Amino acid sequence: MVALTTPICEFGWKAPDFNLLGVDGKSYSFSEIKGINGTLVMFICNHCPYVKSVIHRIVEDISILDSKGIGAIAIMSNDVNDPKYGHEDSFDNMKLFSQNNNFIFPYVYDETQEVGRKYDAVCTPDFFGFNSNNELQYRGRLEESKMEIIPNARKELLEAMSQIAETGKGPIEQIPSIGCSIKWKE
Repeated sequence: MVALTTPICEFGWKAPDFNLLGVDGKSYSFSEIKGINGTLVMFICNHCPYVKSVIHRIVEDISILDSKGIGAIAIMSNDVNDPKYGHEDSFDNMKLFSQNNNFIFPYVYDETQEVGRKYDAVCTPDFFGFNSNNELQYRGRLEESKMEIIPNARKELLEAMSQIAETGKGPIEQIPSIGCSIKWKE
């Protein structure tokens, strides 16, 4: 497992569109999941211990953000033929991961990895928070907790996306997310 951190937020960068198959059998585009007050695009996977340790908090925070007019989607861009992690990240296991963790947002598969590359996704989890004009305003971490739960940790993603919903602007200071590297095809 290689742990990487995300680059700093490139404020104003426009969200690339996509059309990806979800675990529910439907296809999703950015415009379909876009919220009235902003949109959260997350790159996650099933095997990553960082994702596994915080997935319940991600789901909780997204339920709050949904009520604030923030749309959300989770994208899995890893190579499912990766000899070490491919089986665990398979589409069938994406379905199970989504069900077992009560996802309230689409979980889609980026089979060609084109979307992951367009977004310059680095690790799982990698969060991209856009305002209502599809301009990037947040590229930070979920919260202070990493793989261990820190009681009363500041919910940085929730706070940032709430601010974006209200003002259209994200916080100037952002701490990068950390997680497992995206498993790119050769």
